[in-house]
Amino acid sequence: MDTKVVRIDQQHIDRALIREAGGIIKAGGLVAFPTETVYGLGGDATNPASSRKIYEAKGRPSDNPLIVHIARMESLPAIVRYVPEAAKKLAEAFWPGPLTMIMEKSEAIPKETTGGLDTVAVRMPSHPAALQFIDASGGYVAAPSANRSGRPSPTSARYVEEDLGGRIEMILDGGDAQLGLESTIVDLTVEPPAVLRPGFITREALGEVLGQVEQDVTLFSDDGGQAPRAPGMKYRHYAPNGVLTIVRGPAEEVARYINDGLAEGRINNKKTGVIATDETIGGYKADVPRSVGKRRDINAVAKGLYRILREFDDEGVELIYSESFDGDGVSQAVMNRLLKAAGHRMIDV
Repeated sequence: MDTKVVRIDQQHIDRALIREAGGIIKAGGLVAFPTETVYGLGGDATNPASSRKIYEAKGRPSDNPLIVHIARMESLPAIVRYVPEAAKKLAEAFWPGPLTMIMEKSEAIPKETTGGLDTVAVRMPSHPAALQFIDASGGYVAAPSANRSGRPSPTSARYVEEDLGGRIEMILDGGDAQLGLESTIVDLTVEPPAVLRPGFITREALGEVLGQVEQDVTLFSDDGGQAPRAPGMKYRHYAPNGVLTIVRGPAEEVARYINDGLAEGRINNKKTGVIATDETIGGYKADVPRSVGKRRDINAVAKGLYRILREFDDEGVELIYSESFDGDGVSQAVMNRLLKAAGHRMIDV
């Protein structure tokens, strides 16, 4: 099929284009759309056939749950068995925004959307075009990231088209994503609530609203083959084509290890890349060196990560090394994505 790509100015949103995109969803088609985190691949969350199309277009395993996007709090009760008090508190604090909450689903949401689970992941994005698009689509849009399964999530429409052009009906191009990493996911079906995927809404921020909040044990380790409880918990994710290794330790030792690996790569005629920071990038001898910004600006690191992984693919990089970004808060989201992208390949020096 031909994929229509249309530019959306979030300051002056073309309502006719939004209605057209919403009509595609209502008719059972797929539309990629911008959010503040990454681009989403949207279908009708209440239509089993639409969810199956999402899995097919992405090449995504069908047991990997989709997130249902809503545009207003009043939409929530129809798709969950009940709205927990914790959900009301978190929605008041963080919606619209980069937070996904897992609750028990109602019969309105088919298991094709939830990966076979009796729970549903729900989010209300803050991007104005996304909110209008969700409304125009009937109010319930199932949307994983708009990329081929396993690839780095797209933070611009260019990479959506690269992965999904010819597979979906429309791409709404809203420019570069503001945040660059997917939403935080918190499971409200357990006590205490548990973070299943870290993001910009940190565990500490959630704890200020709810009190005790746990963290899933698999966030920074291999999942061991468990069935995924939320999007992004199973399978290799966010991965470039090249082999990525994270190196952790004192700065001088990290630089020495990485440069030795780069030298070996050159001997073996491998095109090499490095992910580092403004403070250290000059010390690496890679074919494609990339800085994610200043180390202390972890938000900039997060925003640039997927773009850099995509640029390595554009440049044909085969061997990639990255410094680690250990720490609290958003640093945990960055490390979670890096570890997934590397297949948990990390060296301590």
